[in-house]
Amino acid sequence: MSSIAAAATTATTLEERNAIRDAVRDLMAARSSEAAVRATMDSAEGYDPEVWAALVEMGIPGLLVAAEFGGAGFGPLEVELVMEETGAALLCSPLVSSGVLAAALLARSGDLEACERLLPGIAAGSTIATVALTGEAGTWTPAGVDVIAGVAGGGPFLDGVASYVTHGQIATALLVVARTPDGIGIFEVVPGAAGLTIAPLPTFDRTLRLARLEFSRTPAHRIGAAGWPAVESALRVALVALGGEQVGGARRIFEMTLEYAKVRVQFGRAIGGFQAIKHMAADLLLEVESATSAARDAAQQLAEGSKTAGEAVSLAAFVCADAFSNVAATAIQMHGGIAFTWEHPAHLYLRRARALAQLFGTPQFYRERFLRHLAPDDKWP
Repeated sequence: MSSIAAAATTATTLEERNAIRDAVRDLMAARSSEAAVRATMDSAEGYDPEVWAALVEMGIPGLLVAAEFGGAGFGPLEVELVMEETGAALLCSPLVSSGVLAAALLARSGDLEACERLLPGIAAGSTIATVALTGEAGTWTPAGVDVIAGVAGGGPFLDGVASYVTHGQIATALLVVARTPDGIGIFEVVPGAAGLTIAPLPTFDRTLRLARLEFSRTPAHRIGAAGWPAVESALRVALVALGGEQVGGARRIFEMTLEYAKVRVQFGRAIGGFQAIKHMAADLLLEVESATSAARDAAQQLAEGSKTAGEAVSLAAFVCADAFSNVAATAIQMHGGIAFTWEHPAHLYLRRARALAQLFGTPQFYRERFLRHLAPDDKWP
């Protein structure tokens, strides 16, 4: 176990959290350069096994896994800080799929046997898990679940389609959210099971792997008795992680643009000296700082179990998504023609921003949910 993972069982201070963040930042600087990202996103796996092994050595995939299952026993605060660094480096990895969403869902499933069987592998990085949650509509809500569970002589089986499954092609453990006669249930399906077809989906962001899973009387094993509340709770943790990734990416592309404005000379002076560029940079800085505050506040409230945690997560979900998209798009404008070429890194950030803005729910969805937190349903027309 690494020094970070060993300290994780007792680390609660800001200094210790920052030490974890700094270690991840150093790893990203060494192993997730632009050249490395471009090579990895074109690989068959979609992630670098050596970088994944380094993250495992640091205990990162097991941040949310309880110590009794071989993990670090941390929570949303640490995950959010780590994701800021991986987002800044555009890391290609199944960290959110396995170490965040799947790990959080298992922890909330109420199934001790499943936790004992799957969580140690997730923490050790030997198991790459993912969650098949939404159907073709991609709504990430109970209404969007298209897989139906049935029972035959041999036990439970699944029928239907789950789409936009992150890292579904490489997952060694599949957790599937499905409809049952008594509501939403969580099931485990073995990759390669009879009746299961996994097909890769084309993605706007080539650093992200998505898959479509089709089930046809596919044998499954039900995990616990938890329903949609467990799924929604795990989604909140994933949204905090996603918010961290978005603000990390937004800050990095902003810093890159600021440096460019200092050295790009036009009409005899650095373009950063022009008032229009100054105003654009100030607006972007405000977006980055506001989004960072929203993401960290959501992590804090979720960690504390605050009554307004749902409101804070919804706020962060749309603020961080909008900020990353706006900062990346404006950064391309501020760079001028050079940033419109595929060879420029700004394109990688824009594509990541646009893709993450649709993952786990759109900004419009969470903006409306935030407003509903502020006013009871009976006050809506």
